[in-house]
Amino acid sequence: MLTPLGWGTLAASALLYTLAAALGYPELSVLATGGLLALAGALVWSAPRPRLEVRREVTPLKVPRGEAAVAVLHVRNVGRFALSGLRAHDRFGDVEHGVDLPRLPRNTPKVITYPLPTDRRGEIPVGPLRLVRADPFGLTRRVREYGTAATLLVRPRTVALPVAPSGRAHHLEGPTSDNAPAGTVTFHTLREYVVGDDLRHIHWRSSARTGTLMVRQLIDASLPTTTVVLDTRSLQETAVDVAASVALAAARAGFPVRLLTGEGPLAETKTDADLVLDRLALVTAGDKAVAETVRLARGGGSLVLVTADPAEAARLAGVRRRFDRVICVVLGAERVSAPGVTTMPLTSLEELPGLWRQR
Repeated sequence: MLTPLGWGTLAASALLYTLAAALGYPELSVLATGGLLALAGALVWSAPRPRLEVRREVTPLKVPRGEAAVAVLHVRNVGRFALSGLRAHDRFGDVEHGVDLPRLPRNTPKVITYPLPTDRRGEIPVGPLRLVRADPFGLTRRVREYGTAATLLVRPRTVALPVAPSGRAHHLEGPTSDNAPAGTVTFHTLREYVVGDDLRHIHWRSSARTGTLMVRQLIDASLPTTTVVLDTRSLQETAVDVAASVALAAARAGFPVRLLTGEGPLAETKTDADLVLDRLALVTAGDKAVAETVRLARGGGSLVLVTADPAEAARLAGVRRRFDRVICVVLGAERVSAPGVTTMPLTSLEELPGLWRQR
């Protein structure tokens, strides 16, 4: 409860009493008594506990980085007397925001709103409200907390993009791929056996009827998958925004999306755009390269790598045959070329839609 000034006053008063007793100067005792009386008065001043009911709202709870969010405080004085001159602080992450509380009559609700900073991506706690009561001389200070904290999720910024083309047609009535994930293949037709066919696919009843070995031809009935790999070394907010824009375009179109980083898988979904944004809102910088992640990624569909390292584009040539389309978005690079890889040098998120449609 005592501030540094209050502790200094207490120590000075004790020292003055000691000197007064040792030297026989009653004037020093008067000064010491004055200091102690000031401390006692300050303690009485800051002792009352305001009785408040505080309910908090954050609107919206999830917001793209840089867009508006507002904290709404519903405050009611449930004490016996009106309150005025209260100083309050609301915590936003590690920062305290000053809140001006108006005069609070008894049992009269008041609504206080103030904007929240959204320039930093991530999950940010808001609150609780901290009420500060201090004496006029600054000798004592009492802090009490009211209400519960809420959480604001600041997501990456995004721009509208078309789905990354896979480079081939996926259709339920025609063969497409032999590397489909388990559970996405379906029967298409019967054909004659050729050397190398899986014996487990032989259709024995048709083979007996025709006198020729017949096998079931299976097709990949899956939609093209967009695999987005985010290089989190020297992580830039623009890189997260680009990865979010690409993944969001596929998810909103109903196509499967895989999100990967050098640290490992981040998310995998078919249509849940919110999951994509929520996971990318929490991604942090890492120290692992993405080469191993790309090498182990399941093939098929489009691969989009977002990185600030131009050398990563050349390394994608080794996995080009496993994917139908390989795209590398390189931040800050003026010119990048890699055989078989569509490269996009980028300096800002606003450039992405034009480059995406052009390339």
